Amino acid sequence: MPRRHLRVTGAAQARLGALLRELRTTLDVPGAFPDAVLAEAERAAADPPGLPTRDETAIPFFTIDPPGSVDLDQAMHLSRRPGGGFRVRYAIADVAAFVRPGGAVDAEAHRRVTTLYFPDERVPLHPAVLSEGAASLLPDQTRPAVLWTIDLDADGRTETTDVVRALVRSRARLDYEGVQRSIDDGSAEEAVALLADIGRLREALEIERGGISLDVPEQEIVAADGTYELAYRAPLPADSWNAQISLLTGMAGADLMLAAGTGVLRTLPPAPDGAVGRLRRTAKALHIDWPHHVSYSDLVRSLDPRVPHHAAFLQECTTLLRGAGYTAFSGGDLPELSTHAAVAAPYTHCTAPLRRLVDRYASELCLAASAGQSPPGWVTEALPALPKEMAEGTRRGNTVERESVDLVEAALLQHRVGEFFDACVVDVKEREPAVGTVQLTDPAVVARIAGGTSALPLGERLRVRLTQADPGRAKVEFAPA
Repeated sequence: MPRRHLRVTGAAQARLGALLRELRTTLDVPGAFPDAVLAEAERAAADPPGLPTRDETAIPFFTIDPPGSVDLDQAMHLSRRPGGGFRVRYAIADVAAFVRPGGAVDAEAHRRVTTLYFPDERVPLHPAVLSEGAASLLPDQTRPAVLWTIDLDADGRTETTDVVRALVRSRARLDYEGVQRSIDDGSAEEAVALLADIGRLREALEIERGGISLDVPEQEIVAADGTYELAYRAPLPADSWNAQISLLTGMAGADLMLAAGTGVLRTLPPAPDGAVGRLRRTAKALHIDWPHHVSYSDLVRSLDPRVPHHAAFLQECTTLLRGAGYTAFSGGDLPELSTHAAVAAPYTHCTAPLRRLVDRYASELCLAASAGQSPPGWVTEALPALPKEMAEGTRRGNTVERESVDLVEAALLQHRVGEFFDACVVDVKEREPAVGTVQLTDPAVVARIAGGTSALPLGERLRVRLTQADPGRAKVEFAPA
């Protein structure tokens, strides 16, 4: 998923559409699906080749996604266990039920690797007839799923994990704000209300093991009164609780794979000292108190993403995730690095197969491990190449994100060249102290600053002048006023 979320609404969408279409051409982003892929997807949607026989449609699953989402990977049902503790049932879209190994849809998915997120639209991994139709866990539709049943004790610790194929049926499509509101006012049904109970327990366990979740604000383009601007949407507690269910499943999946001796993990080495040192300097620049006895994870948990300088620091914290990759292993030959430093445990991507190629393979590996069987041949044959494929797909996604942000910011500011803004200096180049990065107070823009004759005051407020903003040609840049 994208590190910085950008969404365009209302009038902004029409105004930026042409520029974003041009960007997709420049980046050689995959366009329409080939006819052979669409035809195979249509046939699979009409007559799925791999429907399970187990029927779990009586369980009242629900989904939680942004409003309007139709590519629904996950549905959940939460309950209390009679003897104490909790039961998490997590249904993941069974993409393999529709995709024939070695077929046209499979080959195209290996070419695309991930869904790409532009501000105005998605470039999907699979044809819409699958990703937004037959394979999506839409409400009131019977769908094939990879069904996880994870039993937790009263403290939220995993006791048992079971993974099977089953038919499921979601009863409700919920969104984060609605879930948060119903939990806060006490109107949520128990299955939804338990998201808060389990989420808080899992957050406490995350703290105990030294893990960290970054609540990075979502950057959004807001249209109003014929104009548009950038703003931030701070994550709600419900966002984090929902993410904990996905993390729980990814950790359970990694444990299954490691026990079976074959799998693909999402790994991240510990951050080098230099990177943490840079973050400490950034914290000082943003006037965030970081005593030496306070750990990085404790500091991050103390921040409020609704506070602008906290939001800027959280965004900088994502630089510690840049060493993340995928590690495949087989035959019991376990990898030297099997953990994800931010999760502080072994972890795998297995909950978003409609949007990420590797998750379809991870589901198969976990199904086989749970059943005590060997994975299908098409999975083990593809396993060695998956890390490189995912790395290339991730790089493409990062490029799309970075170029989209640059374009949108330039488009928003192109008519304001020469104007003055209040900003904060959040970064200064070590060998070029007159060059650095500023965060504007309003609008929510982070951009380069250059052209001054003296060293920039790191961490200080500064009046700046916009010197260039030409979407598609020149990125946003400021100079000291």
